[in-house]
Amino acid sequence: MSTLLLRLAGPMQSWGSGSRFTVRGTDDAPTKSGVVGLLAAARGMRRTDPLESLLDLTFGVRADQPGTVERDFQTARAADGSRSYPLTHRYYLADAVFVAAVEGDDDLIAGLDEALRRPAFPLYLGRRAFPPDGPVTMGTRAGGVWRALHDEEWQAARWYRRRQGSTVDLDLKVDAVALPTDGRDGTARSRTTSVPDEPVSFDPRRREWRLRAVSSATVRVENPDGRSRPGWHDPMALVGGA
Repeated sequence: MSTLLLRLAGPMQSWGSGSRFTVRGTDDAPTKSGVVGLLAAARGMRRTDPLESLLDLTFGVRADQPGTVERDFQTARAADGSRSYPLTHRYYLADAVFVAAVEGDDDLIAGLDEALRRPAFPLYLGRRAFPPDGPVTMGTRAGGVWRALHDEEWQAARWYRRRQGSTVDLDLKVDAVALPTDGRDGTARSRTTSVPDEPVSFDPRRREWRLRAVSSATVRVENPDGRSRPGWHDPMALVGGA
């Protein structure tokens, strides 16, 4: 088994696991359903194609730069102006950076890596209007999701790093089955919830998801650009600035 890492970063992204009707929300991190959809697009799969080859992937995500929640709204009218549609509120994450990981059979993971390098369909971060700001794939790693997300270099932007302390705790969300069984790597701090974003079918005639068990924890990283590093000077400290 091996793991594929993805860098999910862009000016805007949105990952909703519970949007309904006129309110289109976003979760605080990429969903498994959204990332599986991105992988399917890279492989050239249609919405009506079966997802069996992707259903056994183990998933995890790390919030390297959480971003901020923003809201906009959209209005629509019929082409002839005879009918107006309800106002739709749409939420998204601005300036966020995530590292997502999918674990599976070596051949499958290698094929997904190749597909992301030459995607059949355009890739986007939850909505068609939100493209990534650069290459999505970060390559493959030996081992599982948990270790890959602990070992990978912090991906936050320099400006964001400079606003943080000398150490930073990054939030992790992983499939519960990815937790190590030996009690190491912060598992004592993990908590498990159920989330309805395990995709079964993207077919518009029969979209289907099921619950998956998600465990949350943190990983601590060193920040050489942090505000409390030795020699760091804050010119606004004396006047009460941040």
